[in-house]
Amino acid sequence: MTILPLPPGAPRALQKLLDDFTAGRKAALARAVSMVEDGRAGADALLAALHPRIGRARRIGLTGPPGAGKSTLTTRIATALREQGHTVGIVAVDPTSPFSGGALLGDRVRMEAVALDPGVFIRSMATRGSLGGLAGTTREVCDLLDAFGLDRILIETVGVGQSELDIARTADSSLLVLVPEAGDSIQTLKAGLMEIADVFVVNKADRPGADRLRNDIDLMLGLRGGQALKDIPAHHGVSLRPPAAPTAPADTARDRWAQPVLRAIGTTGEGLPEMLAALDAHYAYLERSGELDGRRRARLRERVKDVVGQRLGRRLWNDASTLAWLDAHVADLAAGRTTPYAVADALLRRSGPLLTGETS
Repeated sequence: MTILPLPPGAPRALQKLLDDFTAGRKAALARAVSMVEDGRAGADALLAALHPRIGRARRIGLTGPPGAGKSTLTTRIATALREQGHTVGIVAVDPTSPFSGGALLGDRVRMEAVALDPGVFIRSMATRGSLGGLAGTTREVCDLLDAFGLDRILIETVGVGQSELDIARTADSSLLVLVPEAGDSIQTLKAGLMEIADVFVVNKADRPGADRLRNDIDLMLGLRGGQALKDIPAHHGVSLRPPAAPTAPADTARDRWAQPVLRAIGTTGEGLPEMLAALDAHYAYLERSGELDGRRRARLRERVKDVVGQRLGRRLWNDASTLAWLDAHVADLAAGRTTPYAVADALLRRSGPLLTGETS
């Protein structure tokens, strides 16, 4: 598949990296990932050149609380995909080391069963302060794996809570891994996690409370869809609801995805066939309903917004005169003579040429 040319004057080393990358050399993929992750010069040009090759891989996200067994399930899924003949890229997001600033590599250690498989590429990434459950450049790294020609990309988030939900913006299908001891069911099933999951998996299902958790999830899904009490008769057999209006056949046949709630034991592989079948069924639904195209367009739209935000931020906060102007207004802010909003508006007005790149 074609690639775009690098900008005129691009370093020869960058062209060599691009040539090696398109030739399928894994070492070039590793160097490209490091370049993008570290934000080195040339990363944007490399991603731009590879953009026409992006969009072929299926992206599957695995998220859930710490200790849920995400790494074990990721390894199991990767092994099964390899047996099906697919090549697999794994992006494992780990907590940032407080000493080195890098990933602790715990996920990669757990994936030793597939680490030496030539059809698998594993990259551990540090969150580096990102609060969305992913690293700041996870989507760009996934783009590189996609452009390299890997068929399936598995994205394992750092152990998430209730607000770290970036995986929904990154993956085509999101698999939420829960365990019976992950807190009470109300804490587990708050709206954010319920909304991002396409497939629920109760892992370590041989432990007490697993069936209850599955029932709680089913109930919550039914409540969200208005179906939980549909088969329960009205009190004393008298319904106070008004008679329902006739429904058109097209409405009753509307295609909707019903999130399955599966059980699994990652250490033994129990439940793996059901997980793979559910992920395949969800992808088929996305294609059939047109939602796959919508999700990917939304992902591209978010990428543009992210790039704009990053570039505007760099132009503003790396400009000495802008910082000096801001410092000159701090005294008025502290004295209450102006507000942060007024200063921000004034800063944007004075920085117009800088933000549009019309000044050096």
